Amino acid sequence: MRKIIQKIKKHLTRKLAENDITMQELEELRKNGITIIDVRSTQEFQEGHIDGAISIPEYEIKKDIIDRISPEEEIIVYCSSGQRSKKAKQKLEKLGYKKVYNLYNGLENY
Repeated sequence: MRKIIQKIKKHLTRKLAENDITMQELEELRKNGITIIDVRSTQEFQEGHIDGAISIPEYEIKKDIIDRISPEEEIIVYCSSGQRSKKAKQKLEKLGYKKVYNLYNGLENY
């Protein structure tokens, strides 16, 4: 039974993808004035967020980003678990944003 559980955990464990960053890396990038976007809902943002983050929910990212942030800026996106921010990152890249990072596993591990 223990071996089966280990195999399942190994299969389900998400690994850092290209342009995923850890909270420690986020803190380093923040010192350089990087833009941090919380892609959770407005309500989730109001319940608590990373200091200095702006709220642009993932489902509104295409509509709201262009007027607010230049495609040349470095951006970190995050959510609760890393899934919505991964989608937001992909959307931003399709819009021409080149320097987009995703907070690995979102806020759930921090």
